[in-house]
Amino acid sequence: MAISWKGTIEMYYVYILTNKGNNVLYTGVTNNIERRVFEHKENINSGFTATYNVHKCVYVEECSSIDDAIAREKQIKSWSRKKKFDLINSVNPEMNDLCE
Repeated sequence: MAISWKGTIEMYYVYILTNKGNNVLYTGVTNNIERRVFEHKENINSGFTATYNVHKCVYVEECSSIDDAIAREKQIKSWSRKKKFDLINSVNPEMNDLCE
């Protein structure tokens, strides 16, 4: 007997945004990275990223559950700036926008 999987696996993303000068960091979580980064870039919602022009996505990490994603977001938010930059530099040393 074959089992057919017709559902989709929901992915969640922890991401870090920065500004042009790479000196302001914002960490967030979403289930749709393209939509969420678009919202930040277009200042759809007023708030921290709109105020400080934090529109460049420099880090994205996938999680398979919302609980894991929220826990990881909280962990990263608790880190020092240096540790956050070390994380970004480990995968994106050029600080390129990953969502252009």
